[in-house]
Amino acid sequence: MPRQITPAELSARMQKGEKPYFLDVRQAWENQLSRIEGSVLVPLDQLPSHLDDVQPGAGQVIVTYCHHGTRSLSAAALLEQNGVKNVLSLAGGIDAWSTQVDPKVPRY
Repeated sequence: MPRQITPAELSARMQKGEKPYFLDVRQAWENQLSRIEGSVLVPLDQLPSHLDDVQPGAGQVIVTYCHHGTRSLSAAALLEQNGVKNVLSLAGGIDAWSTQVDPKVPRY
């Protein structure tokens, strides 16, 4: 089971200078409505054939996210099954991020 991180925990880590690699696994239309700044879009259904597109920096934690947190758990599990280390799923997804951390991120 992939590990999760709450929006508050992630925000606290970022305030201490951590720069996560945000992997958005939603569909392109969802990303157009709302996104976390600097994230990379690879929809979950395309992730198995685009694993090489996930290129975090050395030591950078990958944070997968979706709308509410279900697809991001699947994405984190897929990455781990393929040998990717240091992966977390954003609990509650971008919706929780918007309500708990950054209200400028539109909800849908």
